Amino acid sequence: MLLDTPLCDFGWKAPDFTLSDPDGKSHSLTNAMGGNGLLIAFICNHCPYVLAVIDRLVADARTLQQESVGVLAIMSNDYRHVPADSPAQMKLFAEKHNFTFPYLVDQDQSVGRAYDAVCTPDFFGFNNKSELQYRGRLDDTGMGNSGNRTPELLNAMRQIAKTGNGPQQQMPSMGCSIKWR
Repeated sequence: MLLDTPLCDFGWKAPDFTLSDPDGKSHSLTNAMGGNGLLIAFICNHCPYVLAVIDRLVADARTLQQESVGVLAIMSNDYRHVPADSPAQMKLFAEKHNFTFPYLVDQDQSVGRAYDAVCTPDFFGFNNKSELQYRGRLDDTGMGNSGNRTPELLNAMRQIAKTGNGPQQQMPSMGCSIKWR
C-alpha cells in the first residue's frame, strides 16, 4: 500500500535506542549523533520506492557524514513474512549499495513504532539536540530520473546543521507501508 509520511513535528525528541546490524554489532542513537545532527532513514531491501532512491540516498548520506551529520538506516519490516528483508539480505544490500552508515535490524519493531515510522523510505532529520527538524522526501524526482534533482533532504540537513532548524516547507516522503506483525 502506498503511503505518505506525516508532517514534521518540529522539536519532537528522538527516543534513544540500541539496535544491532546484521553482524550483531550494537549501535545507539546517542553514539550515532553527529556534531551537526542525525539522519535516520527507515528503509528495507525490497521496496520499489527504496530501490529507486537508494543510490542517491547513499551519495547524500556520504556527503552529510563528511559534514559531521550522523546517519543510520533502520529496517523495521517483519522479515519473517518478507524474507527479502532478512538480516542476511540486509548485509548483501548494504554491500551492494556501498553503505557508509550502519543498517540496523529493528527485530521487535519497537523503534519503528516509537518513531511512528509509516513507510519505506521514511526520513527523520534531527538537530544535534535530538529534536526533529525534517520529515520529508529525499528529493523531487521520486522514482524518476535523477538528472535535474533538488536534493531536499540534503539541503534540509545542511540547514539544520547550520541553524539547528529545518525548513518550514517540507514535502512528505512516499513509499510502501512498513510490514508490521
